[in-house]
Amino acid sequence: MEQEKYTVASVLSIAGFDGSGGAGIQADTKTISALGCYAMNVLTALPVQNTQGVKKIYEIPAQAIRDQLETIFEDITPTAIKIGMVHSTALVELIADFLKDYNGPIVFDPVMVSTSGHRLIQQDTIQACVDHLFPLSTLITPNLDEVAVLLNEKVDSLQKMRTAGTKLLEMHPKAVLVKGGHLPGTDLSSILLYGDQEFQFDTTKIETRNTHGSGCTLSSAIASYLALKKDLKTAVGLSLDYVHQAILGSQHLSIGQGSGPLNHFHNPQKLIISHEMD
Repeated sequence: MEQEKYTVASVLSIAGFDGSGGAGIQADTKTISALGCYAMNVLTALPVQNTQGVKKIYEIPAQAIRDQLETIFEDITPTAIKIGMVHSTALVELIADFLKDYNGPIVFDPVMVSTSGHRLIQQDTIQACVDHLFPLSTLITPNLDEVAVLLNEKVDSLQKMRTAGTKLLEMHPKAVLVKGGHLPGTDLSSILLYGDQEFQFDTTKIETRNTHGSGCTLSSAIASYLALKKDLKTAVGLSLDYVHQAILGSQHLSIGQGSGPLNHFHNPQKLIISHEMD
């Protein structure tokens, strides 16, 4: 007698490494798993970092990255994809070429600036991201430092965030989430734009140093909710709430001497299993 078959929503993180466990593919894997999806990874770079910052970045050979992608896709087609750190023009072009026929949602977190304000990738790589990865992206999730790099202008108000989001849409992602966590004040607002629609999400900032990996966590959460068939607005709203609760859950933890990690497993979900479709 043939047994019933079941399936799960799988999310592939194409991103860099964080040995301290708070950001990169480690944060992605924790987030994807905590939201009930199945996590997979393709490693793009080996940053040497901890809660205090990035000390060095070792490159992964382009062929090794292609081999990882091919090996994953020949066995498991991801339901959704999150892209994080891509540090070279060649890598951007490789990933874009490989994913050009992929039909699922892609969330691209354009990791371009470190917490300390240092650029992590060169200008030609930034332009390659705009030219090759933005048009493939269901959503891009820049913070205000990254918006400033992309548009060469300072964004320091909600109105400027809206204007910036409109300009970023002209770079041809399907949607843009401008994250306002770097604005001064006690409120935290993010703005989602796609088509002719605009949505603002508001919450209150949490007084804590433990925010390491929050951007990685947010983008992988959105990819997870999209993999679970939530619409974009709902996925973004649920993900922002997940990150808020994860920061709240780590508010008073002491992990490391710098910006500590989030509590990704503040409310973990079991792996969400469904009947396999014929």
